[in-house]
Formats: sequence, structure tokens, C-alpha cells
Amino acid sequence: VLSFIIFICYIASLAASFMMAPLLEFLLALFLFFAYASKLNEKFKGLYWPLTDFLRCVTAAIIYFAISIAAVSKYNDGASKAAGVFGFIATIVYAIDFYITFNDLVTFLKQGSSDSPEGHKSEDEDSDSDSD
Repeated sequence: VLSFIIFICYIASLAASFMMAPLLEFLLALFLFFAYASKLNEKFKGLYWPLTDFLRCVTAAIIYFAISIAAVSKYNDGASKAAGVFGFIATIVYAIDFYITFNDLVTFLKQGSSDSPEGHKSEDEDSDSDSD
């Protein structure tokens, strides 16, 4: 929702050249929302969904921070200033989401490494050595 508000502010401002970043971020967020809602993440196991969300959050935070600085410092109209302020708020929101997603990603990767064949192999070797 925040990305859509920023998109609308950029359309109404002199900084209309920045409108593509919030639009793409809004569409990516919408896609991931529907992918999780329709349980596509369970159907397509080959794609690392937490990593996809993690990369989206990182790039969104960086891009929103950069275009917000440019919008606030370069343009003087109210819509550009509003878009810049909302962009700074979005940067904070995406940074928080980045932190939460990073913790989920670490948990996901630890879970994946415990299912590796090397983990089962070492357990089998330990049980064989105990029986001798």
C-alpha cells in the first residue's frame, strides 16, 4: 500500500521520472503476496522463496532511500516532498522487513542444511562405530 501511495505521489509531482521504482516494487509485492496466499511456495520447491523476499526487501530499501533523497533535495513541489517523506518511511518499513526476512532465511537455510546427505552420512557412521 505504501508503494502505491508513493507511486501516486510521484505521478502528481515534478519528479515523475521516479514513478517506475514504486510501481515495480508494488507489483513485486503484489506478486509475492498472491504467491504466498495461493501457496505457490509449497508447489515450487526449487525456488528459494525466503531468498526472493529477502532480495526484494534489500533492493527496495536501497532504491527508496536513494530516490527519496533525490526527490526531497532536487524538487520543490509538495507532491515530490510527500513522495520523499513516504519513501523514507518505506525505507524504514523495508529495513524492518529485511531484518525479519533475514531471520526467516537463516532458519530456512539451517533447516535445508540439516536435511543434507552429509548430515545423514555422519549419523550413520556414528551408529556403525558404536556397534563395534
